[in-house]
Amino acid sequence: MSWGQPPLAGKMLRAGPGAAVRLVAEGLGSSSGCTALGKRGYASGQENLKQTPLYDFHRHHGGKMVAFAGWSLPVQYTHSHLESHLHTRQHCSLFDVSHMLQTKIFGRDRVKVLESLVVGDIAELKPNQGTLSLFTNEKGGIIDDLIVTSTEEEHLNVVSNAGCVDKDLALMQNKVKEMKAAGCDVDLEVSDNALLALQGPAMARVLQPGVSDNLAKLPFMSSAVMGVFGVQGCRVTRCGYTGEDGVEISVPASRAVELAELLLRDPSVWLAGLAARDSLRLEAGLCLYGNDIDENTTPVEASLIWTLGEVTSGCPSPCLQKNIAMGYVESEHSKLSTALTVEVRKKNCPALVTKMPFVSTHYYTVK
Repeated sequence: MSWGQPPLAGKMLRAGPGAAVRLVAEGLGSSSGCTALGKRGYASGQENLKQTPLYDFHRHHGGKMVAFAGWSLPVQYTHSHLESHLHTRQHCSLFDVSHMLQTKIFGRDRVKVLESLVVGDIAELKPNQGTLSLFTNEKGGIIDDLIVTSTEEEHLNVVSNAGCVDKDLALMQNKVKEMKAAGCDVDLEVSDNALLALQGPAMARVLQPGVSDNLAKLPFMSSAVMGVFGVQGCRVTRCGYTGEDGVEISVPASRAVELAELLLRDPSVWLAGLAARDSLRLEAGLCLYGNDIDENTTPVEASLIWTLGEVTSGCPSPCLQKNIAMGYVESEHSKLSTALTVEVRKKNCPALVTKMPFVSTHYYTVK
C-alpha cells in the first residue's frame, strides 16, 4: 500500500528503453497497456470472490472485472489504461478501494495497544491527523503497511491492505485480547464502510461544492467527518495512492453507489481501475506490499535502499514515456546515476539508478 505517504525510499531505478514490451502482464493483454508490476498479477476468473458494495455499479459502467486479493475488482473501464492514467494526472479519477481493511480501535489504552504492534509515534498524532506506519514481526520484517488516523471521536482509524486481511486482523484481535486480559481498556471493531478514492488535481474543485467544510483547511494526511453531496457520516481523508492531490472517502456501504454517481456528474471525473492505480503509484514511488516490501524486508531497508538486484515493481511510465522500476541492490551499487544491467525475461537491459519519486507528487499542504 504505502498510499498517501512520501516514498519510503530515496533512490530508485529507471529501466532502459529495451524492456517495455517484456513487462506486459500475462492475462491482461498488451492492448490494455497494463504491465507486470513485479510479482503482482490479475486473474479473470470470478468464482468465490468477494464483492464490494459497488460491484454492480462497476459492471453497469463497463468495468472489466478481475480477481485481486480475493475480490472482484475493475482493472479498467471503457477508456484505455493509458488514457485513464493520464486523465488522473491531468484532471480527476474515482477509484473503488473498498477491499481495503478498515478497523477502529477504541478505549483509553488504544494508543498503547497499537504502538505495541507498529513502528511510529501514534501518541503524538493530533486529532484527525494520520500517518503511515508498519506492522512488524519479531525479526523486524514488515507484516503490512497501514494508515493510522487519530480521530476527534477518540478512536484510532486503521486502514490496511486487502491481501493481508487475515493476518492483520488476527494480529490486532490477538493483541486486543491479550491486553484486555491484562486489564487494559481497549476494543476493536471492523468497519463495513465502502472506501472511495477521488484523485487528481481537479479533486478540490469537484468536491468542494458538495461539502460544508473548507477543503483548503484540510492538509495532506488529515481527515474530517462531513456530509458529501448530502451523504452524511463520511470520513474524508486527504491522502491517496497516486501521488496527486486527492481524498479517500469512507462512506456507509448503503450509500456508496449513490455517492459515486453524484461524483460522476462532473464530466472531469472518470472511473479508474487497478491498472491505472498501479502505474500511478509506481510513478509516485509508493510501495506495494508483497512486491516492494514484505516480511523479509525491514523498515530500515525499505527506507534507505531502493535500487535493483531483484526487481519488485516495474512498468512503462505513461508520463515519462520511459520504463521505471523499483527493486534492491547491494549498497555499493546504489549511488545515483550508477549504470546497471537488468535481466528481463532472460534478456539484459540497461538501467540507471535515480531519485524517487519518478514523477513529482502533488499532495496538498497548508501554506
